[in-house]
Amino acid sequence: MRSDANIAGPMTDPVPGPRSESLGDDVSRETPPPMDDTPIGRAAQLAVQALGRAGEGLPRPEQTRVMVVANQKGGVGKTTTTVNLAASLALHGARVLVVDLDPQGNASTALGIDHHSEVPSIYDVLVESKPLSDVVQPVPDVEGLFCAPATIDLAGAEIELVSLVARESRLDRAIKAYEQPLDYILIDCPPSLGLLTVNALVAGAEVLIPIQCEYYALEGLGQLLRNVDLVRGHLNPKLHVSTILLTMYDGRTRLASQVADEVRSHFGSEVLRTSIPRSVRISEAPSYGQTVLTYDPGSSGSLSYLEAAREIALRGVSGTAGQGLSVTYESQHSMSEGNQ
Repeated sequence: MRSDANIAGPMTDPVPGPRSESLGDDVSRETPPPMDDTPIGRAAQLAVQALGRAGEGLPRPEQTRVMVVANQKGGVGKTTTTVNLAASLALHGARVLVVDLDPQGNASTALGIDHHSEVPSIYDVLVESKPLSDVVQPVPDVEGLFCAPATIDLAGAEIELVSLVARESRLDRAIKAYEQPLDYILIDCPPSLGLLTVNALVAGAEVLIPIQCEYYALEGLGQLLRNVDLVRGHLNPKLHVSTILLTMYDGRTRLASQVADEVRSHFGSEVLRTSIPRSVRISEAPSYGQTVLTYDPGSSGSLSYLEAAREIALRGVSGTAGQGLSVTYESQHSMSEGNQ
């Protein structure tokens, strides 16, 4: 098991990645830090900067920011992004709630939350109108982080919601009735555009889209943007795409940099400067019921999510999170076709 003692403080070994035990005792602690013109030097400097900033806190938003993490394409890192951004924001001092809307319950697993079929869950909130406060659980490893878990019952919610009154806004009503103070609510959506995702889009004000740096990365994104436009026009005028996060970035490949350049050229300022690397540590963490922030605080994945969370928080204070994405469905659709 890994120690969580240095989650938010400076570490004795600031270089991201696995720790090395091969150094002898005769190595002087006065050895100067690596030069910043080498990859290891740059990584060490980034690690020290990010870990130092994790504990210093960030300005809190004036009101709760409800962010919908959505992309109908599977395997792009929606759940991974949701739980690690939530943990990063909580480590920065914010109070954060993760709403797990995916019937697979992967976000609940990654946060170490029990979500077997008898556990009160977001299903009971949507279908049985149970108060959200009755299902929210604190995350054991991270102070200030909470989760409304998903159970397998949620798999049938799409059908059961069809006949209910105000079926699209049931999550929105539950969130508005929740009385505990929160800085952020992150909603993890299933990889589809059904009623569960529509409930999330009606409840949220911001949409965060993870895009993997791989071939076909933009496939189907036009349909998501069109659905955002439809929900904004008919159900939630506040809704807008505020953030795009590049995930699974592999700097060793030309394809990753080409996809990143294409996404930045089309979406501009909505794309975070920080991208999330392809990382074994990020993939391993959920199997231990942890986020990468507690599983390996000094890894490149952990540092990247800390930086991404910092960007998101500062954008909210500066007001850029409210500008939204000015990309039409037609232009996005043609971009997706051109990428095939």
